[in-house]
Amino acid sequence: MPSIAKSNSPLFDLDLLRAIVVVADCGSFTTAATRLHSTQSTISQKVRRLEDMVGQRLLVRGNRDVLPTDAGQTLLGYARHMLALNDQMLEALAGARVGTSVRLGVPEDFVGGATTGALAAFSRRQPQVKLEVTSGLCRDLSQAYDNGELDLMLLKQRRGSREGVARWPERLEWIDSARTPTFAIDPLPLVTFPPRGLYRDDMINALEGLGRRWRISFTSSSLSGIQAAVADGMGISLLPPRAAGPGHRVLGAAEGLPVIDSYEIVIVHRTTADPLVKALAEVLGELLHSQLASA
Repeated sequence: MPSIAKSNSPLFDLDLLRAIVVVADCGSFTTAATRLHSTQSTISQKVRRLEDMVGQRLLVRGNRDVLPTDAGQTLLGYARHMLALNDQMLEALAGARVGTSVRLGVPEDFVGGATTGALAAFSRRQPQVKLEVTSGLCRDLSQAYDNGELDLMLLKQRRGSREGVARWPERLEWIDSARTPTFAIDPLPLVTFPPRGLYRDDMINALEGLGRRWRISFTSSSLSGIQAAVADGMGISLLPPRAAGPGHRVLGAAEGLPVIDSYEIVIVHRTTADPLVKALAEVLGELLHSQLASA
């Protein structure tokens, strides 16, 4: 029976390889140590152990950052590949536990809070499901859904624009800064989403119907940007009550502003959706019913 030759080649520890990859990516031992939740001396020791194993310098300090040598560049290429294979192996093994992905799209004002709690409860009941949540402007979510990139979405829209499995009216409020109000300014400054964004045309049409002069003072595709701009006195806006914060003052009939009630929130999924998608839709429906039906 032939004997098996024993190799004297060193075995590379993935922990050491990860250390040098992060140092190279960060260009700094200190930053790498922070990212790896370690100390600079520990990371330096790991790199030195690798250099001792290969018998060559792998990193050198440049004028501003740490740079790989030629040997270091070669090692980094293999190191990244080995770490990627390790991650792929772990993901493949985890695949036995995660059998289905559900791609959910939600408007930014529904991210966090009660929505996250509902999703967490769903995940505990369905541990085999991997949730992939995308937030953003409703027009972008709608486009992603139509492109087949989402399985399920919450959508704010003009009433009746798209069919859904459930729907609720969306109440809106005019808001101004509590600290630096702008409603008395002429022309009235407006804080809005970009063109074709929700509520923008409604604000303009309502103010023109009142004979008020207006100007767009600030636009943002981010809800948090809109909220901050209003709170800091850049203009008024039109938002759902859940998006109004302590830095805002609600305007209304006292200021002669009309009620805007032409919007709704719908839950949308395909009739052929996976039962788990439909189950998540029911969870979201219960959440929305409790939040919106009494609003």
